[in-house]
Amino acid sequence: MSQSLTREAVLEALRGVKDPELGRDLLELGMVKDVNIDGPDVELVVELTTPACPLKGQIERDITAALKTKLPAVQGVRVQFTAQVRGMQRGQLEGVKHAIAVGSGKGGVGKSTIAVTVALALHRHGARVGLLDADIYGPSVPVLLGIKDRPTVVQQRIQPVEAGGIPVMSMGFLIPEHEAVIWRGPMLHGAIQQFLHNVDWGELDYLIIDLPPTTGDVPLSLAQLLPLTGAVVVCTPQDVALADALRAITAFRKLKIELLGIVENMSYFLCPHCGERTEIFGTGGARQLADSQDVPFLGAVPVNLDLRRLGDAGKLDELFRDGHPMREPLMELAGQLAARISVLSDRQQRLPKLEIIG
Repeated sequence: MSQSLTREAVLEALRGVKDPELGRDLLELGMVKDVNIDGPDVELVVELTTPACPLKGQIERDITAALKTKLPAVQGVRVQFTAQVRGMQRGQLEGVKHAIAVGSGKGGVGKSTIAVTVALALHRHGARVGLLDADIYGPSVPVLLGIKDRPTVVQQRIQPVEAGGIPVMSMGFLIPEHEAVIWRGPMLHGAIQQFLHNVDWGELDYLIIDLPPTTGDVPLSLAQLLPLTGAVVVCTPQDVALADALRAITAFRKLKIELLGIVENMSYFLCPHCGERTEIFGTGGARQLADSQDVPFLGAVPVNLDLRRLGDAGKLDELFRDGHPMREPLMELAGQLAARISVLSDRQQRLPKLEIIG
């Protein structure tokens, strides 16, 4: 080993390399977990704040550039990434680091499909993910995931149904198919409380919660029962959908729920034969709404024939096979959401802790 190429020299050379999302030094964040030197080659283990990090490529390039610029003896650089999702200081559900609500303010914009595909994408990234269908009146998650099983009870705890490694809970598991749920607010509140606190969710990085298409009882119950990390608003580009999305944003803010971002669903259609792009519902409306409301824009999801076909067949996981045109936008959407959560978590963890003197 060269005398100038030591572990201490490598760490010093990395000083100033920042996580591009958090804007903080990798060393300050404790992300550099191990340094191995083999002659002129350096191997690092870097722990990301989420396995869905969308900028890991940039982090690797910045590390390589810093080492080769500051340490001429370095010839090869290899970065091995691990991940550890950091939770919020305030307690949420036992074992759940982040609970994220997905809402829209109206039906028909594909909110449930986005909730399910985001959960699937985060799982594909390597995160531990759960999915709660909180749409008591119109549960659609069992259909979208093709789930026919029913939950069981072990030691007075409801065991969620597994769907490809994702624990799922829905009112659709508990009532006969096509039967209507006719409940008033207190019963809805009780059901949400059961789904949150009597279900054995296990250890999760993210619990995705699919809200009903309203701004009423269920979001209010969630705000009362659970300190959410935040909410995602789904809308389509046309004006009528944007108006309802704005109402959803207003409702979340009144409930003091952080807005994690806006998703524009059905943003455009790519012809599978000629590749021509057609903006069926217009485009860009959600981004404009995000900008006007100072809310992050998480991404645009196109209309896709497979999305409808596979959703009806309960096989949405097939969207993530290699080469499918929906894989990249959905994985990128999940990465942007995870990055936003990491920023909020880091900011909250750095808040000064108040010492209560009694």
